[in-house]
Parts: sequence; C-alpha cells; structure tokens
Amino acid sequence: MAPAMTTLKGEPLDKGALEGLLRRRMFFTPSFEIYGGVSGLYDYGPPGTALQSNILDVWRKHFVLEENMLEVDCTVLTPEIVFKTSGHVDRFADWMCTDPKSGEILRADHFVEDVLEARLKADKEARGQATKTEDKAVDAKRAKKAAALKQQAVKLEDAVVQEYEEVLAKIDNYDNVGLGELIEKYDLRCKSGERPTAPVAFNLMFQTSIGPSSNLPGYLRPETAQGQFLNFAKLLDFNQGAMPFASASIGKSYRNEISPRGGLLRVREFLMAEIEHFVDPESNKKHSRFHEVENIELELLPRDVQLAGKSTTIRKTVGDAVKEKIIDNETLGYFLARIHLFLIKIGVDPTKLRFRQHMANEMAHYASDCYDAELLTSSGWIECVGCADRSAYDLTVHTKATQTPLVVRQQLSEPKIVESWELEVNKKLFGPKFKKDAKAVEAAVLATSQEQREAFAKDMETAGKITLDVPVVGSVELGKELVTFEFKKITQHVREYTPNVIEPSFGIGRILSALCEHTYWVREGDEARGVLSFPPVVAPTSVLVAPLSNNKDFTPIVDRVSRKLRVAGISTRVDASSASIGKRYARNDELGTALGITVDFQTVTDGTITLRDRDTTRQVRAEEDKIVAAISEIVRGFKRWEDVEKELPSFTSQEQ
Repeated sequence: MAPAMTTLKGEPLDKGALEGLLRRRMFFTPSFEIYGGVSGLYDYGPPGTALQSNILDVWRKHFVLEENMLEVDCTVLTPEIVFKTSGHVDRFADWMCTDPKSGEILRADHFVEDVLEARLKADKEARGQATKTEDKAVDAKRAKKAAALKQQAVKLEDAVVQEYEEVLAKIDNYDNVGLGELIEKYDLRCKSGERPTAPVAFNLMFQTSIGPSSNLPGYLRPETAQGQFLNFAKLLDFNQGAMPFASASIGKSYRNEISPRGGLLRVREFLMAEIEHFVDPESNKKHSRFHEVENIELELLPRDVQLAGKSTTIRKTVGDAVKEKIIDNETLGYFLARIHLFLIKIGVDPTKLRFRQHMANEMAHYASDCYDAELLTSSGWIECVGCADRSAYDLTVHTKATQTPLVVRQQLSEPKIVESWELEVNKKLFGPKFKKDAKAVEAAVLATSQEQREAFAKDMETAGKITLDVPVVGSVELGKELVTFEFKKITQHVREYTPNVIEPSFGIGRILSALCEHTYWVREGDEARGVLSFPPVVAPTSVLVAPLSNNKDFTPIVDRVSRKLRVAGISTRVDASSASIGKRYARNDELGTALGITVDFQTVTDGTITLRDRDTTRQVRAEEDKIVAAISEIVRGFKRWEDVEKELPSFTSQEQ
C-alpha cells in the first residue's frame, strides 16, 4: 500500500478541499456537465490551460531545445493497417470483468487492488494503526457509513496481511488467468455481493472509419509514437543522416478506458509529450552526455524487488545503476535522470517520486525494458512518465509490412566481407500460386532470419520444399520453383542497420494533477486559505497587480506597470475589485499566482511599489523598473525570492 498523502508542508491532505478548490477556480471541469457529463472527459479552465501551457514550455526547453530534437506534429486519425502492424490491434488491451448482478463494468486489476487495499485499511483500523490522514478520510465519510465501517474493521492474520501486500506489490504482473485466480482465491466480491465474471481482454482504442464509404477502417491514436516511426526516413534525411538523433511530438491521444477515475489521472482523451531517441544498437546504447547526469541519485524500484512482493526502493546514482545493470544502458539511464530533473524543475516533490521497473507480464509488447516515473498522489503511486527501450521493434515491423526500408546506411571506412544466405523469389509464379495472399507470403519469406534461411536451404536440398508459417494466412509450402537459397560472400562498402529506440513518454494531465497535490498546502491557523505553491516558471499567472483601493490616481500607474510586465513577456492579472487587499492576495494564492504587486498612496508620492512573495507573504519595496527586473529574474528561474530580499528593502505595512 502507498504511504498516506500529505500536503507540501507535511500535513494530512484533505483531498476534498483541494478538489473543491481546483473545480471552483476552474483549473478543470467535467466536459458537457450541463448535459450530465461523460466519464473520463474534462475541460481545462483558464488557470488549468495556463498551467498546462507553462509545463509544456518548460518541457520543450528542457528536452527539445536542450537535445536538438526534431519536433513533429502527426495526425490523430490513423488507418487500421498501421496499428495492425504495430501490434496495437491485437495487444493494446486491459483486462475487464463484470458485476453479474448490476452489470457494472470493472477493470480487473483495479478491482482486485481496491478490494485488497480496503481489507488492509480495515485491518489497520481494527489494530488501531490508522494514520491521521486515514482517520481524517474516515471521519469525512463516517456519518453515512458508520455501520459499514464497523463491519469492515476486521483484523486479519499477519500471514494474510503479508500475502495481500505481496500481491499488491506485483499487481501489474498478473494476466487474466492470474487475476481470475486471485478473485477466486480471496473470494473478492463486487458491491452487489457477487463475484465478477472472469477477466477478458478489452481493446482500448477508439475505432472509426475514414471517408464517406466507410471502407477504410481506422483508429484514434492511443499514443503519438507511430507517426514519428513512419516518418523516420524523412527525419533521418532532414538530420543529414547523422546518428543518434531524437524526434519529439506533443499531441492528444485517446484510450477507451474501462473505468475512468481519479479525476485527470485516468481519462479517455489526454495530452502526451513523447520522445523517440534513435540509437545505433552496436554502440551499446552509450550516450555522449551521460557524464553530465551519472551522479544524479534516483529512487529505484527494480523488478526483482517487486517480484519478491516488496515495494522498498533503493537509492542509486544513475552511473552506479547502469554499471550494476539495474538500468540496462547509458541512454536509458540518461533519460531517466533528465526526466527526474524536469519533474523537480516544475515543482514535483522529490520525496514523492520514484522510478519503477516494469515486470515481464506488464511490459508493452514492443519493449525490452521500461521504467515508469511514478508520483505519489492521494490515489497512490501513479505512472506519469514511461521510459521504454523499444529496441528495433517498430521500425522493423513497419519495414516488413511496407517493404520500405526504415534503416540507417553508414559508409564504412574500410570494406567489410559479410557471409550471408540470400534468397530469390520467383514472382511470376507467386501470384498464380497464392493469389490474394501472394504479398503476405512473399513478405514472410523475405523476413526470415539467417538461421531460418540456412535451415530452409538444407530442407530444400533434401525434401525439395519448405514449410513456412505466414501470419493470418497460416502454414504454406514452397518448392524450388518458387524460392531458392544461396550462400554468398558479399563485400560491403555500406553498413545498413535498423536503429533501436529509447522512448520517454509523458502524460501531461497526470503530471499536472499530481503537481497540484504536491504544491498544495493551507495557511497555518486558517484552513480556508489554500495555497498552490507552483514554481514561478509554471505558475498559471506570474504576477498579481492590485491597487490598494479604487482611488483614481492609482489607475494610470497600474496600467503602466501591467504594460511593462506584458512587454517583458510576464503573465499578469489585475485585480482592482473592492475586496480587501488580504482577500485579493488569498484568492490569488489559491490560483498559484507567484508574486503580487501593490500600488498604494506612497507609490503616487515617490514612484515605489511593493512586491509580495506568495509562499512567505514577505514583501520588498523599490522603484517600478527594479521590481519589474526582479520579477523577470524570478520568473525565468535566474533568481529566487531569497536573492531579491537581499537586494531590495523589505516592507511590512500592508495586510498579508
């Protein structure tokens, strides 16, 4: 079980209060709400949109600009053949079960997880071990569920507690059979009291048709990666053939989630930012800038720890983790470190960040290794960034399907003698023999490995024919008249290879949601004053400009200061309402506004204005240009508030 969630200041998190703030201040809101809404779909309001834009701006600077990546924007609508080739049509699924009494659809792993966690919480309550945070959550629901809670407060045997915790530690490693066995073994029941049906696969892609005739089936993409792979040859040419290189893409993706939940954490339409770093497999996936990050320490949760039923992280430098093969290679390690730095930069609490390695059964069909950057939230540890080594899978399968070489050709400094089995297909006979399946059979023959060709050559010599399994078509026989094999020595002047791919994939909505929880806290002694301490670089609004009153002498000054800030590219909001200055500060603290300028009667006299820091509520006072310059330095990350306090005179007269 995940540890209890706390605020930025270490107090128990009141999730209801935070959610109320985020919805009341329109960070996000359910889509189509006046029509009753649709589960898993949300709209972002002004502060949520600004926060998302600022996160993406930092992401572009941190990755795209820093690494000289090639950014592309590819279409969402995708023909079925692309996802058939990539494996998504057959494998992109979650396990689904149903409450036989109510008909409620459940995601099987979440169902098992929820029931076991509820039993463990009930056990802790029975033992008197519930934390303050858990007590607070229980208290909020006690009025409606007192009787039910008493029934749930059942002490479990120590061995059962350990068994449950071991199952939860490796819940992502269970397939449909394993989940079904857990449901039966532990007699897990739905709300109706019935056991759910056996878990079955449910493909998460939204299917559609392209064009008025509906003859071209398609899907809304579940990720942005395929467009980058299909454009690989053009991107390589744009990059003048230089390797390694990376492409990047930011865009919407769509997944027909079985049971959307957790607000922005599990939705059906979401924004992704993905990187595809193409690397030579013979380089051992080394990275030229690895030395820059090798001393960065990460909290790692390797797969062997999880398979042992534990969730204890180990703290390692990236360099040591790569040496010890906890992280497979330098390029994967480099990006894990860069992901860590990015998340800290935008305000993620480093004590609520870990990197969990995927176990075998949960590994995506294309991945050879994968780590998730998980953030601790009120919903537990949530995957927010995946970093997968996709090896050469995608480029290989698309090459085979289209007969378009998605490869790198490298001029060799010295010729190289290569021994290989070559084959020749008699295309004149293939068509009449296999008719509509001719292309599929030919593609399967051409895709055979050197080991297969050597074995086929022996079979052809002894039996005069070979048998080949062809996807979709089935088993086919090929005689000497259709295909011939020959062992050749070839002098190569050009090396041709298919790159491997390291893919960092960011769920922007999940990061945004977790960031709100990590930066939220409440002013001491005033629970009504919630604060979102976003770093100035991502805060939805950088500066509040507030005249002390509606005195007409303040108006031209407010206009002038606001204009200077806008010219400097700093987001600004003017609040000239009749509310007290303290209330205006408070409602902008809720929005995460980093700084506040106040124009008062002294400003009219000597031209100075005050600058307030959101988190400390301390203020300084100086001339307009000095304040604007200080704001610019803070917002761009060149200075901290503590630096400004040392340079400008403090001010303590106004309401905080």
